[in-house]
Amino acid sequence: MLVGVISDTHRQNKYIKKALDKLSGCDFIIHLGDNTSDVQEIEKYYNGKIISVKGNCDYAENILSERIEVLGDKKIFITHGHNYNVKTTLENLKYKAMEVGVDIALFGHTHIATTLFEEGIWFINPGSAGMARNGKNSIGLIEIIGEKIVPSIKLI
Repeated sequence: MLVGVISDTHRQNKYIKKALDKLSGCDFIIHLGDNTSDVQEIEKYYNGKIISVKGNCDYAENILSERIEVLGDKKIFITHGHNYNVKTTLENLKYKAMEVGVDIALFGHTHIATTLFEEGIWFINPGSAGMARNGKNSIGLIEIIGEKIVPSIKLI
């Protein structure tokens, strides 16, 4: 199973389209917020299931700010990250991920890509598809092969 992760698209349609070139073969796409309205742009180019949460720049009341999904047999915590102060530390997110017993914790908000394995949990931030803080727009891919989780970051 291949899961695409995109975050902090901020209505940058040109970069969303570039990101979707890398995400076209995914079984699922997860959008981590900022701007959830960009999911409508993603739907123009992708026909699969899209899971999304809202970020600090989103005000839609009908979209959750965090959720847990099971894909394959992997439990995934999905959040934008601002409620966990991820720009300063990953400790709050780590404790939440351990509390809810997930295999993967996905977050955005920092606009900088990260993959980290701690306490038996993958912490993955795909960076920003359109407004990277380090000048490297990116998305994440997570390949789930049986029990194995293989995350990667792809520049767009």
